[in-house]
Amino acid sequence: MSNPEVHSSITVQAPAAAVFAILADPRQHERIDGSGTLRGTVSGPERLVLGSEFGMSMKQGAPYKIKNTVVEHEEDRLIAWRHKGLHRWRYELAPAAGGGCEVTETWDISRYPAPVRAIFRALFAKRTQTAIEATLVNLKAAAEADAVDRSGGQ
Repeated sequence: MSNPEVHSSITVQAPAAAVFAILADPRQHERIDGSGTLRGTVSGPERLVLGSEFGMSMKQGAPYKIKNTVVEHEEDRLIAWRHKGLHRWRYELAPAAGGGCEVTETWDISRYPAPVRAIFRALFAKRTQTAIEATLVNLKAAAEADAVDRSGGQ
């Protein structure tokens, strides 16, 4: 059976609340997007909570819009959303040794039947892994910059 997840982790030298603030604000998703597919927020609240819906303009070849729903949420620890498909984009935050937090981003396709998961992995896993790794680098830079800005540059 194929692994139903593609994921990566990074240590961010910023409080979990600073990282979560970026993830829970759909207007900041384009700022951290490592896939190069986000083209801006279409709709949604300023702060995502469980059940929130938000829309994004996207482009992969052709432009399109997608609507997401927050399906997992624990303040400063976990947030995940999905669109009409069964896969989820999940971010988990945990304290890191030495300070800051460890952030793990996951593309979870476990809710699909095994044959569909195998097809998705064959078609999208490598590109998704690359995008996740780039997103985490962008998230780290954004959260660390925000933390410095809030501390007055100290």
